[in-house]
Amino acid sequence: MELQDSFYIKAEYIETASGNKVSKQSVLCGSQNIVLNGKSIIHSECIIRGDLANVRIGRHCVISSRTVVRPPFKKFSKGVAFFPLHIGDHVFIDEDCIVNAAQVGSYVHIGKNCVIGRRCVLKDCCAIADNTYLAPETVVPPFTVVSGNPGAVSGELPECTQELMVDVTRGYYQHFLPIQEAK
Repeated sequence: MELQDSFYIKAEYIETASGNKVSKQSVLCGSQNIVLNGKSIIHSECIIRGDLANVRIGRHCVISSRTVVRPPFKKFSKGVAFFPLHIGDHVFIDEDCIVNAAQVGSYVHIGKNCVIGRRCVLKDCCAIADNTYLAPETVVPPFTVVSGNPGAVSGELPECTQELMVDVTRGYYQHFLPIQEAK
């Protein structure tokens, strides 16, 4: 199945030297603490909270519209401490998600309208179904599908998940094409 081309207005995105495409309608707080490793797409109305702690996003990641990515925190008697958030390569996060995880592995798909609770760990090659709520400190094993509220393992993924996610994220990037704004 061939992916459909999706178009964006070139003036509404900033393209970095390493090929990242970041919407000007997204909010990157503390951008000096946000690392995008290359060929990632940040859509409009996303919020990435680099002002709280470091956020590292791997290569060929897609963060869809209205998604909030913020580092996890832990409450102590003397206050709150934030910890770095690392997102691996070839990760696809759909619209309207809140990601507060400690780590998101590589080759992960997070469906629409999901809440990933604080300090969750999503291992490589897993999937979170649409409308899933993961309780804080949940660990999602590799090659599993998690769904529901609260999230529970509901299925398995094939061994070729890594190749499938590489194809999906690279294909999405290649079919995300600029159009010139009409003058």
